[in-house]
Amino acid sequence: DGSSYPNGGLRACHTAGGYTILDPNSAIFMMDDTIFIPACLISWNGHALDEKTPLLRAEEALSTECSRLLKIMGHTTAGVQQNIGLEQEFFLVPREAYATRADLQLAGRTLLGCGAARGQEMCDHYMGPLNQHALAAIREMQSEAFKLGTPLRPRHREVAPGQYEMAPYFGHAPEQIDQNLVVMQICEEVAGRYGLACLFQEKPFAGINGSGKHNNWSLGTKEGVNLLNADQVTKVTGNKDVFPVIMTAIVAAVDKHGDLMRCAIASPGNDFRLGAMEAPPAIISTYLGTAVTEFLDAYRKGSDATYSPAAHTVKTGCASVDDFEVPIEDRNRTSPFPYGGHRFEFRAV
Repeated sequence: DGSSYPNGGLRACHTAGGYTILDPNSAIFMMDDTIFIPACLISWNGHALDEKTPLLRAEEALSTECSRLLKIMGHTTAGVQQNIGLEQEFFLVPREAYATRADLQLAGRTLLGCGAARGQEMCDHYMGPLNQHALAAIREMQSEAFKLGTPLRPRHREVAPGQYEMAPYFGHAPEQIDQNLVVMQICEEVAGRYGLACLFQEKPFAGINGSGKHNNWSLGTKEGVNLLNADQVTKVTGNKDVFPVIMTAIVAAVDKHGDLMRCAIASPGNDFRLGAMEAPPAIISTYLGTAVTEFLDAYRKGSDATYSPAAHTVKTGCASVDDFEVPIEDRNRTSPFPYGGHRFEFRAV
């Protein structure tokens, strides 16, 4: 019954057919006694009734055009895909306290009340060891996710009191999104076993940080070449023009279609998060860093140099601690869509 799903008025009761079709991009998995089969939901007329089908259609269009561009520049590939890594932040709060707040239960965020007497001013939650009760719950979350093939490697406290973060390995976008949805379900269910409530709303509490799902996004060929890795793509294609052309295309896309990027992340919760505390502003822009910006500026003026920046050396100032190398650019957490070396980080989500 396709007319019963949230569809923006697309489906009426007299044209109600909705059909599921297996999506081979994501693995079939089993939880408890139930087999879950990733699928697309499409109407009798071929209209997408879900959010997965538009993603797959968009990726096919991206693959076609990227492959065409690479062929023009002398490199043939079987296709191009989006690879992403989603950093999942969340709050763990006592379930007894959660049960007393109708606003948290119904809206996902507090609507009334005074601010906490102590917030995140001292960063003591961020820098301290994990609360042992929360750690036990998070370990079980990781274990349950790993059984389904989703390794959530890093786990740590976040800045706000009661806030934590986990993240998987990066992978193909459709599969990663499916896995993230399952991980969120696992976190909510496991938290309940420990007398906790897991909050995924982007801004559940005023005056402290909200929770993001920062999307580390890159483009890669089916053969495993990261198109945002200058050294790798230049070596494989034998054409030093490929990297600056792709970077320029991405910057042009952000400039031309920033409104679509903004719409894609617009929700009541995220609109409260953006522009406050550590979240980037709601106005979409990108930041490439000084080295890439200077390289692209020289490229457009006719330079034939290859982008291959040297690492930056940080001097510790301590005789007993060695100096060490870091990426050429510092990390910009203010931009909604900064280039972080080999990938862009969509921090506005």
